[in-house]
Formats: sequence, structure tokens, C-alpha cells
Amino acid sequence: MRIRYRLAFFAPAMILLCATTWAEEGAPVPPVVDPRLTQDDDAYLNRQAQSLLATVDETLAAHPPVVPEPLERRLALAVMDGLLHDVYAPNRPPIQAFYQRRIEQLTGAMEATQVQEGARIWKLYNHGFIVRTATVTLGFDLHRGVAGFRVNDPKEGKSSVPSPGFPIRQDFVERIARQCDVLFISHLHRDHADDAFAQAFIDQGKPVVAPPGVFPNSDLATKLTVLPREAGLLQRLPIQNGARELELVVYPGQQYQSGGPPNNVVLVFTPEKMSFAHNGDQINDPYPEYQEDFKWIDQVHEKYDVDVLMTNCWTNDIFRFTRGFDPKLVLPGHQNELGHPIWDRVPYWGDAEFLKLNYPELLASDYPVLVMTWGESYHYIPAMP
Repeated sequence: MRIRYRLAFFAPAMILLCATTWAEEGAPVPPVVDPRLTQDDDAYLNRQAQSLLATVDETLAAHPPVVPEPLERRLALAVMDGLLHDVYAPNRPPIQAFYQRRIEQLTGAMEATQVQEGARIWKLYNHGFIVRTATVTLGFDLHRGVAGFRVNDPKEGKSSVPSPGFPIRQDFVERIARQCDVLFISHLHRDHADDAFAQAFIDQGKPVVAPPGVFPNSDLATKLTVLPREAGLLQRLPIQNGARELELVVYPGQQYQSGGPPNNVVLVFTPEKMSFAHNGDQINDPYPEYQEDFKWIDQVHEKYDVDVLMTNCWTNDIFRFTRGFDPKLVLPGHQNELGHPIWDRVPYWGDAEFLKLNYPELLASDYPVLVMTWGESYHYIPAMP
């Protein structure tokens, strides 16, 4: 009993001594990221993110993208979902460092990678993809990363919070653009149309293909390549200063049926006779009442053989959209767009019940579906997805 009393007295004294020493040493106090939290609670979330993301990095390195998806990858992506659905995730230093590190690694990998067979496909932020074959490199909806995000506070209401530490640096933008031959922008929304990437491509003399209305009130708008949006029209686009041409179809998609912007759904054919489709934010809304776009979506496969479909993960009737293109491989994108409030940051696991999607039906089908996250790549061989 005597020892117990002595310990009870000793412990508070040590805590006070440690606190006093820490304060006297002037240890820096990190700023609070989430203003709703105490200093200690907020600091804990940073430490948790740093620890868990180290495990995510290790797991994803040991289990790169493959079909079918191993459980280890699914768990790692689920951990990312949890961390990225912290409202203030874009401003947490470990999450910023994780994103920056993965894009830096991607940039170095691109600069060192030559493709002899098939295509190497990299995943960037949001719905950004890069496809490299032996002869060409295609960029789709390339984006630096969110510079601000929305907060819906029950007491304070809606607000916008800046996140200047999240987007990648300009030198990485220029290095990535230098590795590509063309940039395709699906539509004008800021999580798809990034003026820094567009300017980098134009400064390097490379075409930026976009629908009308992208970068309004900017000199960039006059420098874009705006092609006819016709489902039955096979077009040609010079690249590499005219040394090569791409064949492509620009389908007349849209982001919303009522008042939404035009959204290019492009199907691009490489000199190797492979084809890659990217659908931006294509959505048929309201659905099933609105069927106009399905008139061409349902028929794509009847005219063209599609290798890879890069589709936004939340489009309504994603299974029907996939069947319309009938690809050999499906790459869902647009997960965890951090500029959105947390309910609208679609997780890697899909949240299909809430969003009223048939994503689980697609996963259960015979179509190979490959989920990638920031900075990852996959070597696609036509004979084997």
C-alpha cells in the first residue's frame, strides 16, 4: 500500500515536470489543421495518418495493381478511404507528403520508362491518366491536385478552405508534360481542367484537346484544339510536330443532362492499333428518364474494338456504360476527389448503395476491373488484362 501511494504522488509530478521541460525548451507546436479539434486531438490524427500511410506505401509496393485484386490491396485502399474522408485531409501534412511523394515517383518512373509491348498506364490525381505505348504518350484530365475543399459544418454552414500545400509543384507539371504528346481535357470543371497543365503543354508546342467553353475568359481558350463532337466521325490529330497522327472519335457527352457543360468522351487509337477511351464526367441524368446519350454509348462496341476504358466511378449505370464500349480492361477513376465534401468523395470501395450505382454488378461481371491510386501504374498487354 505504501508503494502504491508513493507512485500515485510521483506520476503527476513527473507529468508536470515533463510539461514544464517541454515548454521551457520551446518545442514547436504544430498548427491545428481542423479548427474543431483540440491541439492534442488534431496532432493525433496527423500521427495516425503518417503511420497508416507508411503501411499503405509498403503494402501497395508489395502488391501492385493486378487483376483480380488481392485482399491486401483492397485493405490498403480501404485505409486510404478512411484517411481521405477526414474533412480536413487535404491540409494534413502526412497526406500532402504521401501525395507529393507518389507523384514524384511517378514522374521519375515516366522519365525512365520505355514501352516495347502493350501500354504502360499511370494513374494521377482524381480522373487523371497517362497512357504510353512504344510510339505515343497520351494524357487525360491531368491535374495538380486540389487547392481548396468544401466544408459543410452543421453550425457554421458551408465554407471553402484553401489547401495550398496539396497541389504538386510547377516543375513536376512541366516534367510530366514533357513526357507526353497530347493532353485531352474532358470538360471545364476545375477538377478536370487544370490551367497549369494546359499551359505547360501549349508552351511545349503540344496540342490540348477540349470541348467548347474550357478556360473561359482566359487566353488559353484561344489556344485549345476544339474538335467536332460527333459519334460517327473518325478524326485525325497531328502530334509530335506533325511526325505522327492519332485517330480518334470525340463523342458528344455531357456532365449533366440539364444545363451541364459539354463533356468530351474520347476514344483514341494509337499507331499500334490499340484504343483507349476516357469519359471525363459523363453522366446521363436524370436516369433512366434521360436516354439520349445511350443512343451512341450502347453502340460504340459495334463499330470499334476498345482495349481500355477509363470511366468515372460514379456514372449512373456504369455497367451499361461499360457494355457499350465492351473493353478488355476497365480502369475506374475519380475516386476521392478531395475538393468535394466528404459524402461526395467517392471511396475506392464504391459506396454504391448510397449513390444508387450498379458498380457491384460490374465487379461481379466478366469485365476485368482494376482500381489504382495516385502514382501507380499498370502494364497492359492486349492479350492479357
